[in-house]
Amino acid sequence: MQLSRIAVAGASGLIGSALTRSLTADGHEVVRLVRREPKDGTEVRWDPEAGRVDTAGLAGCDAVVNLAGAGVGSRRWTQEYKTRIHDSRVNGTRALAEAVASLDKPPRVFVNGSAMGYYGETGDRIVDENSPAGHGFLPELCVEWEGAAAPAQQAGVRTAFTRTGLVVGRGGGAWGKLFPLFQAGLGGRMGDGRQYWSFIALHDEVAAIRHLLETDGLSGPFNLTAPQPLTNREITEAMGRVLHRPTLFSVPAPVLRAVLGEMAGDVLGSARVRPARLLESGFTFAFPDIEGAIRAA
Repeated sequence: MQLSRIAVAGASGLIGSALTRSLTADGHEVVRLVRREPKDGTEVRWDPEAGRVDTAGLAGCDAVVNLAGAGVGSRRWTQEYKTRIHDSRVNGTRALAEAVASLDKPPRVFVNGSAMGYYGETGDRIVDENSPAGHGFLPELCVEWEGAAAPAQQAGVRTAFTRTGLVVGRGGGAWGKLFPLFQAGLGGRMGDGRQYWSFIALHDEVAAIRHLLETDGLSGPFNLTAPQPLTNREITEAMGRVLHRPTLFSVPAPVLRAVLGEMAGDVLGSARVRPARLLESGFTFAFPDIEGAIRAA
């Protein structure tokens, strides 16, 4: 499918900024959703927590991508911050979906963020898009987050959800914090290291989003994770090999829980996620292995 004008919410984040660079480099016009007064016609004002968006600014867009949301790993999960995490995703998604549905000529595709947190704790069990949601804050959030896109779906807009794993990139997310530690020789496993971390290279994350945008017929949930998830211990060893640094340190689970609070469950939890539908759709990973993903970052 040929696209030319694409609206992106969350364009300043790790994934959003890489996506907008990729789209712009290929000649697409990117319209950024911003919370301040727009500078020009390439920006549209919105307030995701309050559920408001300047609908007129989306007119003429062929696609809308929503990657906005308060950082899950940015700070300790107080009740106040959990509310912010929730509202920035659910209210923002609902506002965008309603805006899309209200247009005289809606965009052809709406790609909405989600997360592998949908599945919760999976242990050694492999899960794919057919697996049920888990239990707890993140799974329940993801279910509500995806459900908030219903107005766009009901309006006949092709809607896809990106259940993204841990993105291997230097500019943010989990790896944005891991790289400095490992480069300083302070990296190591977390807890017992047996928990599965489902990762994806930033390059492949962007390529997968573009694949969902540009391929007719792709709708519903897609796991954006590399084909072979690894344990935290295996990833720690790979970081040491690629960066030529020792990985002698480890952070015991009780210390993580004391420092991170409830969020420690996300770090110590196991998510063995397979991108079944993405592979079935013909997508090819450029960096399917962890060492390649680390080097690419």
